[in-house]
Amino acid sequence: TGAVGLYNVGQTCCLNSLLQVFLMNIRFTGILRRIIVPPRPAQKRRNVPYQMLLLLEKMQCGKQKAVAPIDLAFCLSVHGVKLFVQYDAAQLFLTLWNLVKRQMKKLELVEELSYLYTIWVQEHLVCQKCFFETKRNSSMLTLPIPLLDSSSHMLKSLESCLQYFFHPEELTGHNMCFCEQCGRKTPFLQSMKLVHLPQTLTIHLKRFCFEKSTYIHKLSHYLPFPQDLDFNAVLTENQCEADDNEKAGWQYELFAVVAHSGSTDCGHYCAYIRSLTECKWYCFNDSEVCQVSWDDVKCTYGHSNLHLGETAYLLFYMKKHPQ
Repeated sequence: TGAVGLYNVGQTCCLNSLLQVFLMNIRFTGILRRIIVPPRPAQKRRNVPYQMLLLLEKMQCGKQKAVAPIDLAFCLSVHGVKLFVQYDAAQLFLTLWNLVKRQMKKLELVEELSYLYTIWVQEHLVCQKCFFETKRNSSMLTLPIPLLDSSSHMLKSLESCLQYFFHPEELTGHNMCFCEQCGRKTPFLQSMKLVHLPQTLTIHLKRFCFEKSTYIHKLSHYLPFPQDLDFNAVLTENQCEADDNEKAGWQYELFAVVAHSGSTDCGHYCAYIRSLTECKWYCFNDSEVCQVSWDDVKCTYGHSNLHLGETAYLLFYMKKHPQ
């Protein structure tokens, strides 16, 4: 089936889940297969893209139900990703992606990798006294979506979280900004507008938040997310800064869910991934892999009474009609 597990080699459930998401993405592996192989053995051992490629081939060519990612784990440890450490999946995703990008030698592959994952937004700041406006383009690899509004009320769905993320915010009081036109601090209206969405869209559900100074609290409440997501139906015209050709590709289908169970200081990760070749859902729980239904995936929506239960943390969507 192509669904092969990864043995846990030292609290690597987070790493294993993310590797499965990367390696089940045939567009990512299409880039990975075209890398320049490092010439020397020592370089090969330290090269993350090459070690990911070796792991992929080991998973695809063998007849084992699971393989041990020991060589890749050693390679990552050289770059600061240690074993026997509990990682945050959102942070580790960024670390892995940047390591892969930094060690790719072909410029065209770096560009393809960036195009595959990078989100572009435009930040707007408008002075509420003189209406002087500044704009700045910026990129991100994940959409860090809050699950609570400014009044700490729980948002009810992924769509409402996305709408809130792109909703303008008033900067008043201590948050006022210096206006060059007015020559003093004034109230501003801050907003973010969507410019470009990638082929593989990564959404980070911010389930871990600070409460009462340094205490980190996990938000386990119910938050449904759809199999099909159309940004044209979610965001308003004022929340977008894109032409019609760009918006035509804003229809997505859910590809993978990285779910977290347990508490903030003692948890476990697994991944639910829809095979792009079979169109079937699988649960990758370290070395254990099994076929599941959409109802099983929906169990990661969360539940306010199950604080240690399994909840979706990272969502990966694929464009339905890539241009």
